[in-house]
Amino acid sequence: MRRVFSPTPDERYARRMARIARWSRPIDGPVARASAWANMLMADHGVFRLFWKNRHRVSEKLWRSNQPAPHDIAALARMGIRTVVNLRGGREFGSYPLEVEACARHGLRLVDLPVRSRELPPREDILAAERLFATIEYPALIHCKSGADRAGFAAALYLVLHEGRPVAEAAGQLSTRYGHFRQSRTGVLDAFFETYLDRNAAAPIEFRDWVAKHYDPVAIRRAFHEDRLASFFVDKILRRE
Repeated sequence: MRRVFSPTPDERYARRMARIARWSRPIDGPVARASAWANMLMADHGVFRLFWKNRHRVSEKLWRSNQPAPHDIAALARMGIRTVVNLRGGREFGSYPLEVEACARHGLRLVDLPVRSRELPPREDILAAERLFATIEYPALIHCKSGADRAGFAAALYLVLHEGRPVAEAAGQLSTRYGHFRQSRTGVLDAFFETYLDRNAAAPIEFRDWVAKHYDPVAIRRAFHEDRLASFFVDKILRRE
């Protein structure tokens, strides 16, 4: 009898690990390259990114965008970009080996800095991001899948931690202008900065000190309330990571 039930958590995990194992390998021929392109365009929704780049300048030294294809990497190299920071982390699609190959071909450094769009990072990850911003070669580009949520969060962190911009100004990187919807689950990223701003208004404190001494991602997540309709739109219609 054919099984009609949805996969168990263990089965989903096994499938994810299989995808990561597959796409972590270098492309070794025309068949593998064609497979990677097909996976990027269809499974990773890259066909939409052929026309919509969501690429924006954050500052003199930093750009943000959605997942770049190989021809986008070539364009970035012509723009003078020296470092590409991949915020997606998981190597589950053909986009990743194509990006690795294209960055190597055009002399760009590719760095992985995993960020989640519906959960807040631990304190250590924020400090790691600050160290990364201090050591990479610029100009740089940061990207996630859509360029809306994780790219906005990382861009805001960059502005605060590396360029010393005010938090209220930097938080503007999380905006509907870039396709970010704060009413959905991804709004927890907005709550991160809002929690700091509320604390700073009550008793002034430097952002780094707040992160080091008072930042509580569990408490912020617990206090955040999403709009289910907005989350459905982001998760099921837009298919955001």
